[in-house]
Amino acid sequence: MLNSYLLFWSIGMLFFAAEWLKPARPIAYRAVFWRDLFALGVYNLSFLLVVQVTDRIPVPQYLPVALYNLPTAGKLLLFYIVEDFGLYWVHRLMHTSLVWPVHRWHHSPTSLYWLAGIRATIPHIALFNLTYVAALPLLHDASAWAFPVIMMEHIARNNWMHVNVTWKSSWLEWVFVTPRYHHIHHSSDPAHQMKNLGALLTIWDRVFDTYYNPDDLTGELKFGLSERVNPVRLVIGV
Repeated sequence: MLNSYLLFWSIGMLFFAAEWLKPARPIAYRAVFWRDLFALGVYNLSFLLVVQVTDRIPVPQYLPVALYNLPTAGKLLLFYIVEDFGLYWVHRLMHTSLVWPVHRWHHSPTSLYWLAGIRATIPHIALFNLTYVAALPLLHDASAWAFPVIMMEHIARNNWMHVNVTWKSSWLEWVFVTPRYHHIHHSSDPAHQMKNLGALLTIWDRVFDTYYNPDDLTGELKFGLSERVNPVRLVIGV
């Protein structure tokens, strides 16, 4: 547990440095940081509760026997493709009117930077963690090093998607989600919120018609909710 906290803040300090060197937008950190520290505490407690349930869900072994001897790197590639496909559809589900309340806290920050993406309700965390659990059979007999790699990558990715940096990243977006790609999705304009739903790969947005090219954006992005919600309801996701 201590190692994961050290990892989290080590990655966070690197992103803080990147934001200081090349910020996309000015951010009043003193006004937002304490709220996001509270959100981090809520997330940590919620995650500990959620994994007690989701990690006990029995998922049948569906990795074909012919792939049992696949190198761990190959199994990890399959894991990420399946998990990311699931994350896309879970995220898309969260933007339906019925499920939106569990996700809107994540969209509430009016300033987007590396720690702002930590806001997540218990059902939000549970739905996302289900994709991880569902993809786990693909790591059957994988080397032990694969699991710390996944943990580190998941932490870095969530911070990376929300980091407040500016750079021309269109070449990378042919494959991977970048900050400017994901920031479109966090726009307070409802027309943008069903766009760029991908978590790791951009292919799902391109295939399923939710792609928005950041180069087509005109004007400045604004973030936050377009509705007023009781803070307690926002945090618990109802």
